[in-house]
Amino acid sequence: MEARRIYHELTEGLTRPLRAEELVYAAPGLPTREDVGAEAEKAQKDKAGLEIAQGAFLADVLADPACGRHLIESMLAPTPPALAHAAAFARDGEVDLGRAHVQRHGNVGVVELRNPRHLNAEDDTTLAPLEAGIDLLLGDKATEICVLRGGVVDHPRYAGRRIFGAGLNLTHLYRGQISYLFFPVRDLGLVHKVFRADKLWIAAAETFAIGGGCQLLLTVDHILCERGTRLTLPARNEGIIPGAANLRLPRFVGDRRARQAILSGSELQPEELADELVEPGEMDAAILARAQALSTAGAVSGGANKRAFRVGQEPLDVFREYMSVYCRDQAVCYFSPALIRNLEENWRAHDRTP
Repeated sequence: MEARRIYHELTEGLTRPLRAEELVYAAPGLPTREDVGAEAEKAQKDKAGLEIAQGAFLADVLADPACGRHLIESMLAPTPPALAHAAAFARDGEVDLGRAHVQRHGNVGVVELRNPRHLNAEDDTTLAPLEAGIDLLLGDKATEICVLRGGVVDHPRYAGRRIFGAGLNLTHLYRGQISYLFFPVRDLGLVHKVFRADKLWIAAAETFAIGGGCQLLLTVDHILCERGTRLTLPARNEGIIPGAANLRLPRFVGDRRARQAILSGSELQPEELADELVEPGEMDAAILARAQALSTAGAVSGGANKRAFRVGQEPLDVFREYMSVYCRDQAVCYFSPALIRNLEENWRAHDRTP
């Protein structure tokens, strides 16, 4: 298998870690950074689909058990931005990463997604800061319970409110400003870190958790959901795969309901995913109460029980095989004419300002 041989060479016999975004530019025969950079100047509909080759290569690497596990483990390591801020966070208990903010309160660490102009939608500008924020909490010895939360936004319709996440920044997508690598890097990186980490995670979902926001809910250990929060996986309206939701959502709502949500766009109700429904204005108190409750058994017990759940629910090789399929098919979907048609019909992206 050519991908296996190349991967072994680039990683020096599986001894050198390489992240996915490094790997695809180190591998021979794939588009260069210059090639992809030139494509990035174009609208999505005008791109030639060079990055489909990146998806195919990542899929082949992940399909090989040894190479795939090595890549996944490499993606679980802390990122350089996190390592650069680790000492400051340990000392001060707070770091502003721009599109993400991290703060520790006692033994509880909170990472906030902050993209207020776009209702906390995710794009290439949020990817590295959010992953670094997650890394900081996972590596911080004083943090026992971790919390995912959306920051306060300044959009006129929602000014002053917190939004957990508006999903993918579809305006940026339509304009070609989101790379294909956003998808595998996000799911192999920040999303998988929350799921695979031994520390317990709480999600505080407020206003709405759309797309990627909803996907993150499926990785945590306890979901607090403000009453009235909208939960959707609108990938069918975009023409893409909703991350690892196809793998994880059936564990929450069953196979048929998961297919309704993903294939037909049926909106999920907070009661279907949430462990607790929280009244508006009471989320801060709910986070504190749940964090205290989860802390009573101790971090060692919490991590042990989380590992036990993972063994039965999603062994590493199950995730590896899923991501192999995802990397290949998402690349094809992402450069399909159907994606542009869906965005113009369902989002009217051509009428929106950046």
